[in-house]
Amino acid sequence: MILILLYFSAFLLYIYQRRKNVYDVLHETLEHRDPWAGGRYLISLVWDAHGYIWHGYDVKGLENLPDNGRCLIIYYHGAIPIDVYYLVARTIIVKGRLIHCVGDRFLEKVPGWRVILEAFDITPGTVSSCIQTLSEDHILSISPGGVREAQFSDHNYQLMWGKRTGFAKVAIGANSPIVPMFSENLREAFRTVSWPQKLWIALYEKLRFPCAPIYGGFPVKMRTHLGKPIYQKPGETPEELAERVREALDKLIQENQKLPGNIFRALLARVYENPKRD
Repeated sequence: MILILLYFSAFLLYIYQRRKNVYDVLHETLEHRDPWAGGRYLISLVWDAHGYIWHGYDVKGLENLPDNGRCLIIYYHGAIPIDVYYLVARTIIVKGRLIHCVGDRFLEKVPGWRVILEAFDITPGTVSSCIQTLSEDHILSISPGGVREAQFSDHNYQLMWGKRTGFAKVAIGANSPIVPMFSENLREAFRTVSWPQKLWIALYEKLRFPCAPIYGGFPVKMRTHLGKPIYQKPGETPEELAERVREALDKLIQENQKLPGNIFRALLARVYENPKRD
């Protein structure tokens, strides 16, 4: 109970430190513009505090996201994309920008989530709608692996994109740079139960709904890495661009994640990190 109270105290103080920013954002919301801005900022403070306290969360390469203008983030999808939640929160707090997200259609069917999807602009997304979002100079995030990668990748962090090139078509259509994103120890925070995998795959193929159970919530060290922007080359096809992005994201994984992932090692990283990794 004492430990819970201490962490709750840290949580409240983390938010209290930013009380002036809360007032400013709420004041702007009441005056004009986006009616969700104040609510998003308050929620972002909660998520950022959670990430900081529970995972020691931080971001490397946040400067690779533009302060103004368009950008497409392509990321590896964990069992639960909690790193995306943290990055969205950190970007709202630090840059004052919302990362628009492409999410699976099943999210719309989860009771009580519609208001969250609306406030944070999380949509299933088509090629044309994603191009439109980027053309309005927003930041957009897409995981080509989607729910399949979330459910069936593992602590070896395999990318499961198949032959998907839709995100490359979006980047080309909107003339947008692509920023690869990967978060250390994402699979050590939450994992899926792999056995019996054939059953989970069969259920997913039939229902198009994630059925494999998830376990975890471990307070492992988590750090998001944002790579250098990737720009389309003259005459480059969507397939060629998609392959370059895949290679860049895979390199980001290889450079920043000791494979295979290990829960105990990821927990230990909260108190000790190899200086060679910095």
